[in-house]
Amino acid sequence: MKKIAILTSGGDAPGMNAAIRSIVRSAYQLGVEAVGIEDGFAGLVEGRMRSLSCRDVGNTIHVAGTILGSARAPEFAHPDVQTKAVSNLRAHQIDGLIVIGGNGSQQGGAALHRLGFPTMGVASTIDNDLLGTDQSIGFDSAVQVACEAIDRLRVTARSHHRAFIVEVMGRDCGELALHAGMAGGAEIILVPEQEPDINQVLTKLEEAKGRGKQQSIVVVAEGCKLNGEALFNALNEQGPSFPIRLTKLGHIQRGGIPTPTDRVLATQLGHHAVDHLIKKETSGYVAGIQSGTLTLTPYDEVTSGTRAIDPKLLALSDLLAC
Repeated sequence: MKKIAILTSGGDAPGMNAAIRSIVRSAYQLGVEAVGIEDGFAGLVEGRMRSLSCRDVGNTIHVAGTILGSARAPEFAHPDVQTKAVSNLRAHQIDGLIVIGGNGSQQGGAALHRLGFPTMGVASTIDNDLLGTDQSIGFDSAVQVACEAIDRLRVTARSHHRAFIVEVMGRDCGELALHAGMAGGAEIILVPEQEPDINQVLTKLEEAKGRGKQQSIVVVAEGCKLNGEALFNALNEQGPSFPIRLTKLGHIQRGGIPTPTDRVLATQLGHHAVDHLIKKETSGYVAGIQSGTLTLTPYDEVTSGTRAIDPKLLALSDLLAC
């Protein structure tokens, strides 16, 4: 290979720039030029690309977001659009592509691989719901942001003897809610994988107050059947004996400076993808990490579903919330 392209797609995640940096510099060491595609698959279809040198990615390892930009591109699901994307890559004399992103992004990469274009993925999503990896780029940073918010809210909750509902991201996966809630000592954690019981939630909160607890924290993933607002309304309809407040963290979880853990992980996964795409001419896999070992998981497996949360960790969190 003489030239490879990089794109970041879907929701931005802290550490994406560290992955871009790693890919560009790893490719350079192998004598291969790197090209950045602007705004994900949308930019690929429109042919918006630019050369990336080692200097272009200098001083970016600590920067949040993605210097290449990102965008949702639902039109990329159409076969004719995918074919146009491959044509654009070949017209720019690009020999391989690395896609940094989550589920939807890797589905796009898989489509290009099926069309015969050499493509590799790098696992990156704050939801941490990708199959084939224990941890995705951005997850650790998002947990840190959410946990810091919980720590701050607990101070106010204790001062005013309140319960706080903290809604975190997590459309279909409760991994972020589970880790942030557990690290923040939340009394209750609600995840999409479990059916919420409003009566049980209220009972737990009332029991905590009865034991002399001055505050309570309920962490809920946005994808729960009872999201933050629905839970807030449902609890207040029950007439609790204490005031309840709601805080939605929203996109603040995406914009945090990447933690050292995410920077190192992104560097490893970026290099792993380059090494296999260029040196070993591998295509159709997503670079991840499992049990501390760098891995490659086929697109077919990665795109077959979403990663399940650890039920033992959820049970432990519930056991210790007293």
